[in-house]
Amino acid sequence: SDILSLHCPLTDRTRNLINKEALSKMKPTAILVNVARGPVVNDEDLYEALEKGVIAGAGLDVLGVEPMEKTNPLGKIKDSRKLLITPHMAWASVEARGRCMKEVYNNIEAFLDGKERNRLDR
Repeated sequence: SDILSLHCPLTDRTRNLINKEALSKMKPTAILVNVARGPVVNDEDLYEALEKGVIAGAGLDVLGVEPMEKTNPLGKIKDSRKLLITPHMAWASVEARGRCMKEVYNNIEAFLDGKERNRLDR
């Protein structure tokens, strides 16, 4: 693939799914996009892959630990052609924010009308 975009939950099976071994199987022109959960990608292995040209670049909306720790090696990469990091905002399209506001409105309206809506029983 030219672009690998991650959209998976964080589970025991997906933690460090993208590591040195997985990155080594990618094309040197490939771009990795992580909009899933940070720990799906091993930050140290990604740093090494980007520095050594194993893959061409990465776009990250999430990191292994947020906020980014000073010790995270990805912070050393200053070339935006190699690495872009956004502040965990991939979910926040205009449409998604509009749907969130509509749901809040509907929940308040239901509450005021004495109706149950979106109830979670645990």
